[in-house]
Amino acid sequence: MPNNLEIQRFRHPFYTLLALAACLNIALMFFQWLIGIGGFVLLGIVVYFYVKVETASKQEVEKYISTLSYRLKKVGEEALMEMPIGIMLYNDDYQIEWANPFIASSYQEDTLIGRSLYEVADDLIPFLKQQEKDNEIISIFDSKYKVVLKREERLVYFFDVTEQVQIERLYEDERTVIGTIFLDNYDEVTQGMDDQSRGSLNSQVTSILNKWALENGVYLKRVSAERYIAILNKHILSKLEKSKFSILDEMREQTSKQSLPLTLSIGIGTGVPSLPELGQLAQSSLDLALGRGGDQVAIKQTNGKVRFYGGKTNPVEKRTRVRARVISHALKEIINDSDKVLIMGHRYPDMDAIGAAIGIAKVAQLNQKEAYIILNHQEIDVGIRRLLEVMKEHESLWDRIVTPEEAYEISSQDTLLVVVDTHKPSLVIDEKVLNKLDKVVVIDHHRRGEDFIEDPLLVYMEPYASSTAELVTELIQYQPKRSKISMIEATALLAGIMVDTKSFTVRTGSRTFDAASYLRTQGADTILVQKLLKEDLDNYVKRAKLIESAYVYRDGIVIAKGTDEAVVDQILIAQAADTLLSMSDIHTSFVLAKRGAEEVGISARSLGDMNVQIIMENLQGGGHLTNAATQLQMSLEEAEKLLQQAIDQCFEGGTKEE
Repeated sequence: MPNNLEIQRFRHPFYTLLALAACLNIALMFFQWLIGIGGFVLLGIVVYFYVKVETASKQEVEKYISTLSYRLKKVGEEALMEMPIGIMLYNDDYQIEWANPFIASSYQEDTLIGRSLYEVADDLIPFLKQQEKDNEIISIFDSKYKVVLKREERLVYFFDVTEQVQIERLYEDERTVIGTIFLDNYDEVTQGMDDQSRGSLNSQVTSILNKWALENGVYLKRVSAERYIAILNKHILSKLEKSKFSILDEMREQTSKQSLPLTLSIGIGTGVPSLPELGQLAQSSLDLALGRGGDQVAIKQTNGKVRFYGGKTNPVEKRTRVRARVISHALKEIINDSDKVLIMGHRYPDMDAIGAAIGIAKVAQLNQKEAYIILNHQEIDVGIRRLLEVMKEHESLWDRIVTPEEAYEISSQDTLLVVVDTHKPSLVIDEKVLNKLDKVVVIDHHRRGEDFIEDPLLVYMEPYASSTAELVTELIQYQPKRSKISMIEATALLAGIMVDTKSFTVRTGSRTFDAASYLRTQGADTILVQKLLKEDLDNYVKRAKLIESAYVYRDGIVIAKGTDEAVVDQILIAQAADTLLSMSDIHTSFVLAKRGAEEVGISARSLGDMNVQIIMENLQGGGHLTNAATQLQMSLEEAEKLLQQAIDQCFEGGTKEE
């Protein structure tokens, strides 16, 4: 506080002293009038000097206030006109009423007053019109500005944050990323090689990877014969993503020249500062890539979302009977530790899901445990209804069928739930049962997706298998031989294999025929399978109408679309896609039709030239490289446009097999 203002503190005490002195002098006049007169003279001198000082003080305060007011006004003017902060006033018609020179110079204009924002600052209009946010970062030529809006005053402040944004971007670009690189089929390719051939292959693989790492600034370290660790940053990762991880194609093409095609799977950990957590994310991503068949990159983000690249080739079969035996024994132990077993497939189950469920029920019976198959009778097709009619003749099997409500009631903490032919919680028949039980086993042959059942006790996922029924058939062979598989059980499993392989024409390996041969020896009735899979005339006509609407979207790619009036079953949509694929000059087919009032089903089929799984995953679906599907809550026209965009993106991203 200025000294002259400090004087104000003593004003009232001084007045009090003057009054007290005057009173004393008056009293003194009665006793010694000469001394009293002298006291009044002295008091008058003091008052004179006080008045003089007070007058000077007032003048000084007035001068101080005047100077301060001038300085504040000048500072305000300089702040408006000179400080590096943009200020703009606009009216209801988005005309600029006033703007300081700083923001005018940012727009490379001498003055903005009187101009329309639509002319000079069109990028500001959407921000000014929206009601949600009061600040946002926008670009003005090569600079970044934080724009703060005072909506009532129609006042906008501009703060230059270019340097801050650059620092943030630099920080993000330099964040550490860990990658785990795995040679998918190294053991299979090198099996039986002599040391010289194996050394030559190792040298070629290392050379290809080292060249790729050097070109992209990646630190690469080989930690075992088939595994590498890569250290990079976010900026390098962005470049690799733009190239769609071309190293996948390069490795496959370079090694295939020697008739030894090796494929890579890469798991990437990113988005967290902790190195151990990055390593865990990288390994988790690699497991996901391998679970989807390999030859691809999986980048797991902290929000749980996963980005995939590659996955263009059909997976090479790597499962062995040893693994099937180990899984079978593990399943046996889990079943023996449970009081009962519930089996559940996906919604609108096909013959593979039902056949696999019947097979698992047999596994539980062989281990002397009660087993129940969960089935929603409102969500089954004609083929499943025929199978249920046959099962009614076998009371021991028919009694195992329960509704989701009944399953929920009979389940306990020791009950085991086996999920077959799907691994996505959103697709199971009843999520309430899944959420209630802690002991869960997953058996599936689909490529693993982002959505996965949490913390299962056992996972048996083999994307190399033709069907889940094939996997279950192998598991049965390693269970206790307390009883023989019945004819209807063997027939249901064989029907599941035949449906998913299109009568042994697609995704069929030697193990598929082994499983079918075993089921045939157990009494599987092929005539009954044909009866179960027979198609009625109405469905044939509906499928023909779907096929009639087909048109060629791209070379070798056809799309068929139903009508808004016709509600079509998902099985029928899939059959139409299969039929289209059997025609000449067509390598990929897509069929979409109404499944309900606001639901559209899409089935995709391919001969392997295009990865339809990736296209369906972009539409919240999934499946295999050659066989995939999805359901969308929208109109047919909207679904068709989204499908066309997904196909175009697939071509732009290079996911079509060359």
